[in-house]
Amino acid sequence: MPGIFEGISALISALFSGDSFMIADAMNHGPAAYLFGTVLAIVGGCLIMLLLRAVPLLDKYFEKTILVATYLTIAAIIFVEVIRRFVFQVQAPWSTTLPPYLFLIMTWVGCAYNTRLRAHLRFTEFRANMPRSGQLFCMTLDAVLWVTFAVIVITTTIKQTANSASNFQILLGTDDVMQWWFYICVPLSWMLLSGRVIENSIDDFRRYREGEPMMIQGGLGE
Repeated sequence: MPGIFEGISALISALFSGDSFMIADAMNHGPAAYLFGTVLAIVGGCLIMLLLRAVPLLDKYFEKTILVATYLTIAAIIFVEVIRRFVFQVQAPWSTTLPPYLFLIMTWVGCAYNTRLRAHLRFTEFRANMPRSGQLFCMTLDAVLWVTFAVIVITTTIKQTANSASNFQILLGTDDVMQWWFYICVPLSWMLLSGRVIENSIDDFRRYREGEPMMIQGGLGE
């Protein structure tokens, strides 16, 4: 236990210092790092959920805006650079390295969006025949698993982000665009996903108490 407290203390000091070397070193303390990731997943997710609920416009369009913007940016880069390469025999050196990072952002924000819509795999046909208590149990298990995954991803990707920043990794084809700017979007996206999972779980318990149907299937584009 003292080791965990020492690790947490070192991690907090590193975060307040803003030194990527110290953060990367502190994140190597496994138990403390995962405890920190758990706090970010749960507390950070709750804060994001409260923010989204407080601003309905943001709640409805936040993920959609990011998804559309990143998708159109990727498509524009590919379209323009293909023409430039085969017609004018020139090409921006970053045109093949930037789209994968944009796709990374689009993937995890899209995962959070689909989680909120309940468009992920849920075995609806099987669960629809279960009693309401069984349905609630399965939905709660889903939420626990999602948050567990979030803790793992947030912890490991923060470490990756800190390592990238401490090594001054630059996006290939550019002079001053850092890779960690994109890596940090992954734990932030999973905090968003955690917030959506917590939001869904609150709705599930409310439906259970009020006797409403438990199996609510959302759809893309809502």
